[in-house]
Amino acid sequence: MAGSAAVLAVILVVDVVAFGLAIGAEQSRPTARLETDARNEWTYCVYRPDAATGLGAAALALLLVGQAVAAVASRCFCCGAALRPGGSRACALILFLSSWLTFLVAESCLLAGLVQSAYHTRYRSVIFENPPDCETVRRGTFGAGAAFALITCALTSAYYYCFSKARVSYARREATIGMSPYS
Repeated sequence: MAGSAAVLAVILVVDVVAFGLAIGAEQSRPTARLETDARNEWTYCVYRPDAATGLGAAALALLLVGQAVAAVASRCFCCGAALRPGGSRACALILFLSSWLTFLVAESCLLAGLVQSAYHTRYRSVIFENPPDCETVRRGTFGAGAAFALITCALTSAYYYCFSKARVSYARREATIGMSPYS
């Protein structure tokens, strides 16, 4: 197998754990209900304690770690050693761009879910006016982040494999200067 098996294993494990945490965040989204105070003057939202914020934050961080490991190990594709021309290099370039695109989408979904999940305040209003809107995380926000995290995992792993394959099998020729006595 081309490349470091340890780096590939770290990328896979970290991204799969991020996927699992994002699924857990989707399952434990907060819920809210309207309540009134003892004198029936104010209505407010009461949120059920949730673990979605912590799970989403951990998924966000682990997905970032997985992408950083791949970028450091491959020297971010453009700053490393020369790659062998051919299919592996072209495939690595396409997978590099695709993995970063899906990574940005996954991070955006997880961050949006985090912001909404962490926003648990009491909204108060007079009972005769419109009741407050108890906003919660939309269904599927963390789920979309989880789906894109899994796609990122597959693309990043494939990218690192193709990059390693193109790098390992290419030996740069040494520059030679003719050293003859008649130069």
